[in-house]
Amino acid sequence: MADRKHALPVSRKEDFSAWYQAVTAGADLAENACVRGCMVIKPYGFAIWERMQAIMDAKFKELGHCNCYFPLLIPVDLFEREADHVAGFAKEMAIVTHHRLEQRDGKLIPASPLETPLAIRPTSELIIGESMSRWIKSYRDLPVLINQWCNVMRWEMRTRLFLRTSEFLWQEGHTAHETEEEARKEARTMHDVYYWFVHDILKISCIPGKKPDHDRFAGAVDTFSIEAMMQDGKALQAATSHYLGQNFARAMNIQFQGRDDKLHLAHTTSWGSTTRLIGGLIMVHSDDDGLNLPSEVAPYHVVIIPLLKGSDRDDDIVSFCHSIKRAIEKSARVFIDLKEAEAQNKKWDYVRKGVPLICEIGLRELEDQSVSIIKRASNLEKLRIPLNKFEEQIEDMLIEHDKILQQKNEEYFRENTRDDIKTYSELKELFETENKFVIAKWSGSQENVNLLDEIGITIRCIPRQQSNAKGKCILTNEDADMDVILAKSY
Repeated sequence: MADRKHALPVSRKEDFSAWYQAVTAGADLAENACVRGCMVIKPYGFAIWERMQAIMDAKFKELGHCNCYFPLLIPVDLFEREADHVAGFAKEMAIVTHHRLEQRDGKLIPASPLETPLAIRPTSELIIGESMSRWIKSYRDLPVLINQWCNVMRWEMRTRLFLRTSEFLWQEGHTAHETEEEARKEARTMHDVYYWFVHDILKISCIPGKKPDHDRFAGAVDTFSIEAMMQDGKALQAATSHYLGQNFARAMNIQFQGRDDKLHLAHTTSWGSTTRLIGGLIMVHSDDDGLNLPSEVAPYHVVIIPLLKGSDRDDDIVSFCHSIKRAIEKSARVFIDLKEAEAQNKKWDYVRKGVPLICEIGLRELEDQSVSIIKRASNLEKLRIPLNKFEEQIEDMLIEHDKILQQKNEEYFRENTRDDIKTYSELKELFETENKFVIAKWSGSQENVNLLDEIGITIRCIPRQQSNAKGKCILTNEDADMDVILAKSY
């Protein structure tokens, strides 16, 4: 399929940011809303999110979590109970200060101030903790394992569709436990779940690790993250899991009568992932023709395009398309596009949408009962096979599609990860011209961490898998044996 006249107007190498926007627009995923910093997720984009939801939700429930829902509006005075938490979110919070609007001189103005201002949910640790303080009375009430799918609001200065918007969709899990050991195990388990989802389902190479103390979630004891590499060499934090210790339990009075008949504070966790995962999919798997979706989250595995000529055989071609759908729909999600539009335009529409397999069915295919297939991940390779063979091979084709996406990403990840940068001057020189993941030694000292600000990079995480080799700290030149990942990030 050499014709590229319908491909994207800009390539990754020309302008990565413009290319990202072109992929998002070309796949009809989302658009900027009339509300500053917010987005409209369009049907195809939301269908991808629904696929993600379904897979993660099933895993959460398998592990014993129940879904629930808490208010969008949170009294500001709740935030004041946890000092680190309010300091971490104060600048991002949107605040409701009045009950209603009144019309005066033709203008709507706020009226009737609230006694206590309300924050529009930036995260829900405190309001959920307030409920847990009423639910939990005894060790027999533990653990509490809940999750909610919802929206949150955080004012953002610079926004980009999916990656950073003032309002976004996410899931946030919140749990309370009898002991520190149980809570820490929960935080690690959910960290593993996110790694499984990002690596095995989304086919994205990533590093699971612990955040350095200076970059923990506000109010957490430990924060664990999944760090993925985009096609411009920058890092994307794909999901996080937090062990909150007893900080929030103390602030919200989540206490219970223990097995020793004494009162104890619960140990809590929280963990979350957001619609920025869609942004990650775009930046990891897409190419200069558009989006490329792993099969698990693709709204359609196969799109069938009838090649109609306005002849008396058109009804037969459409009928054959339905036969193809019936033959494979037990193994794949299938859509027949019967819109009145030029077939070439339809084909490129689905190339840009990242549909794994695009089938064109015309008179030739009808006559010999065959299927012409465009394989999205295989550089738009085209082949024609008998329908019965397609029915037999559809699952293998989807596995092949995913394997190609994963192998390309793994190769890029390897080629753009460096472990030979030993000094700060080498680090600075590298990031003046390139974006990479750098594995380096760090002493754990906060001394000289501000040097990283000069070159616009951060310690992304302390990888779970350590080399255990000794070396010199890249910032202080002291003896160090801890590996860290350094990178620019979104």
